Amino acid sequence: MKYVIWVMWPAFIAAGIAETIFFTMIDPAQLYLFGQLVEWSVTATYSTGFLLFWLVCIGSSLMTYLMMPNQAKEAIRNAAGDRHDLARPKRREPTVGRH
Repeated sequence: MKYVIWVMWPAFIAAGIAETIFFTMIDPAQLYLFGQLVEWSVTATYSTGFLLFWLVCIGSSLMTYLMMPNQAKEAIRNAAGDRHDLARPKRREPTVGRH
């Protein structure tokens, strides 16, 4: 699962940046697709745009991971270790009978 996160999380961040830049310059109410005015709501346009940007960025991140040398992949695996969650420390077990 963590290998999927290594691809999806950077793609999510990049898609957010790409959408911010794109929709800063382009008004969703004036967006044309194949010569036709897109008549979706602004929220639907933002959502669809983000998902499309995310798909493109997932492809880019996945190609990067797949093209990495095996030595680099092994170094990343060793650095990550066996921990499932790198963001939070492990919970301590509650002690019974102590207050």
